[in-house]
Amino acid sequence: MKLKRAGAALSLAAILALTGICVSLNSSSVRQEEVPEVPVRLNEVIANDTADIPGLRGMDAAIEKYMAYWRLRGVSLSIMRNDSLLLSRGYGWADKEEGVKMSPAFIMRVASVSKLLTATAIMKLQEDGRLHLKDTVFGPSGILRDTAYTSVMKDPMYNLITVEDLLRHKGGFTASGGDPMFSTRTIMLQNHLDTPPDNIELMRIYLRRRLRFRPGTSQYYSNFGYLLLSKIVEEVSGLDYETYMRDSVLVPAGCFDMHIARNYYEERYPGEVKYYNGADTLLVEEFNNSGRLVERCYGGSDIRSLSGAGAWVTSTPELARFVASIDGRPEVPDIISRESVAAMTEWFDPETYSLGWNDTKPTGEWTRTGTLSGTSALVKYYPDGECWIMVTNTSTWKGPGFTNYTASLFKRLRERYSAALPVRDLFHEQPYDTE
Repeated sequence: MKLKRAGAALSLAAILALTGICVSLNSSSVRQEEVPEVPVRLNEVIANDTADIPGLRGMDAAIEKYMAYWRLRGVSLSIMRNDSLLLSRGYGWADKEEGVKMSPAFIMRVASVSKLLTATAIMKLQEDGRLHLKDTVFGPSGILRDTAYTSVMKDPMYNLITVEDLLRHKGGFTASGGDPMFSTRTIMLQNHLDTPPDNIELMRIYLRRRLRFRPGTSQYYSNFGYLLLSKIVEEVSGLDYETYMRDSVLVPAGCFDMHIARNYYEERYPGEVKYYNGADTLLVEEFNNSGRLVERCYGGSDIRSLSGAGAWVTSTPELARFVASIDGRPEVPDIISRESVAAMTEWFDPETYSLGWNDTKPTGEWTRTGTLSGTSALVKYYPDGECWIMVTNTSTWKGPGFTNYTASLFKRLRERYSAALPVRDLFHEQPYDTE
C-alpha cells in the first residue's frame, strides 16, 4: 500500500464543503463579518514547498546531517511562535521502499506525547464539573468503583489513589515485574490466556498486585496509570475514549487527523508513515504469542492498547495546533481555561511531574517527550513563545535518551536561525487556490 501525498492546496469551496459550511460566493448581500471562520485542515494544505526559505537552508543542512548521524529515515519538524505556525517541513523518507518523501502532512506515532492529550481531557472534564483532580479513583466513592475492578484488589491503598496522583505518576505503580503495557506475552503465559487481554482484562489482572508505595508519597513513571485515566475519561463522559477525545478535545482544538494507532504496516491510516527500527535490530516474537518473528515496531508490542498513555498518531502541524490550544496565549483560543493551563504547567520541584507535560520550569519552559519502537517525539515550548516539535519514524539505540540530543539540536538551531524564521501564520495563511 503506497502512501498518498497530502495535497499542497485546497480550493476555498472544497474547504468549506469539508467543514459543512454553506456560503453563497455569488451573493453580494453576504458581508465579510457574516462568514464564519473556516477551520483549516492542516494536513490537507501544508506541504514542503511552504518551507523553502533561503535563509534557513543552513538549518536544513544541519538537520540532514543530524539524521545521517542517527540513521533516521524521516523527520517532521514544526515551529510555532506566539501561536503562529511559522514553519513545517519534512526531511528524508516517509516510506523509503515506496519512494515517498517525508512531508509535514504525514502522521506518525507520537508515543507518550499522547499523555498530554489525555491530561487535557481530564482538565476539561474537571471544568465541566464531571470530576475533580482530588476525586479518588477506586473505593466506595471512587470513579472506577465497579466491582469488575474493586473485587480483585487486595491492597487497601488502592482506595487512596486520586486522579491527580495518576496524572503525576504518583499512584503507587512501578515497573517491577515489567511494564504491563509492554508485557503482553508474559501476561498471557502467566494467566494462561489464549489471546491478548483487552484493557479491561489487563486492568483486572494488574490490579491484583500490591502497590509499591503509598499513593501521593513518591513517583514512578507509569503507563498503566494513564491507561486508568483513559478509562476514567470513558466512565465520566459515557463515551469511548477516542470518541470523547475527538469530539470534545481534538476537533475544538482544530485537529482533524489524529487517531489511535494500529499495530501493523498493513493497517496504517491514509497518510501515515512507515516505521523503522535501528539497522542492527533483531526480529522479536509477536506480542500475541503467535510464535511469529516480527519487526519490533510492527507487532513487537500492542501499541493500540496503550490508548491515552501512548497510542496517538498525528502530524507535527496538528500537534503544534493542539499545543497552541492549551498554552494560555490569546492568539489561538484555548480549549481549557486559564486556570487549567496554569495547573498543567505549575512547577513544584524537580521530583514532581507536571500534569501531562514531562517537565515544566518556573521560567516557562515546558517539555513533552515520547518514544516507541520506530518513533521518537519531542515537544519543546520556550519562555519566548517559540515551540519546536520534531517527530521521527525511526528508532535509535539511545531509546528515550535520544530526545535529549534532539533538545540540544533545538538549542543550537534556535541560536542560529530563530531570527531567520518567516513572519507568518500557516494556521491561517494557506496557499488556497481560489481560481
